[in-house]
Amino acid sequence: MYFSSLGLHPELIKAIEAAGYTEPTPVQAASIPAAIAGDDLLVSSQTGSGKTAAFMLPCLHRLAQPSAGRQPRVLVLTPTRELAAQVLRAADTYGRFLSVRSAGIVGGTPMGIELRMLKQKVDVIVATPGRLLDHIRRNSIDLSKLEVLVLDEADRMLDMGFIEDIELIISKAPATRQTLLFSATLEGIVGALAQRVTRNARRVQITSAPAERPMIDQSLMFADDISHKSRLLDSLLRDVNLSQALVFISTKRAADQLSGELRQQGHAARALHGDMSQGERNRALQAMRQGRVRVMVATDVAARGLDVPGITHVINFDLPKQAEDYVHRIGRTGRAGRTGIAISFAGHREYNLVRNIERYTTQPIEVSVIAGLEPKGKREYAPGRGKGGYGGNDNRGARPEYRRPGRPTTRSATSARTARSTARPWQ
Repeated sequence: MYFSSLGLHPELIKAIEAAGYTEPTPVQAASIPAAIAGDDLLVSSQTGSGKTAAFMLPCLHRLAQPSAGRQPRVLVLTPTRELAAQVLRAADTYGRFLSVRSAGIVGGTPMGIELRMLKQKVDVIVATPGRLLDHIRRNSIDLSKLEVLVLDEADRMLDMGFIEDIELIISKAPATRQTLLFSATLEGIVGALAQRVTRNARRVQITSAPAERPMIDQSLMFADDISHKSRLLDSLLRDVNLSQALVFISTKRAADQLSGELRQQGHAARALHGDMSQGERNRALQAMRQGRVRVMVATDVAARGLDVPGITHVINFDLPKQAEDYVHRIGRTGRAGRTGIAISFAGHREYNLVRNIERYTTQPIEVSVIAGLEPKGKREYAPGRGKGGYGGNDNRGARPEYRRPGRPTTRSATSARTARSTARPWQ
């Protein structure tokens, strides 16, 4: 199947071909014709499936027919500024041959700049919910002529507590609008929201192709404490095969601290987190895309929507609390057919987090060590240790397996069990 068979406007086909694409992904092939037909959609697809084009192309197809009004005709709500920037880039790429104007309304951008943009004719608004509500309360944006509402990564927005904001925004849009909801899952509170905001919606569910999984080589390293993690990270970053690394850490303060330590060690590193202004975040990302930054230390603000082709390694300095966030984090590497490497550090009390990740991804994560940086004096027990272990049987009499000091080893994380450490996680 080719994009030319999906019924898109000729100027969009021209832009798609100029961008180097010819064949749609499964989510695009299923969603674009239905959206062009005017159906509401509930789409479940994973990161990297091409969902941005799946909703942006039919929206631009509609906008190819000009309107005399000045109010926005398409609104895309996203959970983060980074994802909003990605959607705006897609709008510019695919709409390059159309007379369509897009604008981003996101936190961190000076309000005066956005107010000036909104005084002009804008066809597509890409916004984060909180900042859009600020404009609605100021009466600086009018959604009365909205034709299409897109909820991108709806599950993430609800996880972040945006449910009331989203419902208030939707109340300002016409009941006759078309609604396109994209989410990793369509169950639970996402499903309940979908029932309230869509009409006779068509459901599209795309599962990831098994062949895509090997594109990211995953491994796990146990660490005794924060100092041990830092030594492991320094060793990994000195690998000549590492082009650029995205290092995930749990807090904004820790991101600033770790990036500063890395710079002192001679690494070209910067931080990226939610307390930075939009200009600061844009400059940090631009520096990485230009190759001036080799290591980006980030909170989960970078787990979705960040697309830097040069990222060869994702390193989880801190494990995420949610298994789904792990998938989004490591999805920042191995993109567009490239291979990637994902390495996670785990403390000796974090077996449940590792187990949840393996259950969610249905893949074991191999445990590895760096010679000379092995965890000290920790025992590994066989599976099935009962309460607190990974097995279902209470084999309390099972003989423990001991790792020989200084000897590299690799085994499945579900069989790794070490004694408790007194080290506290980095707050």
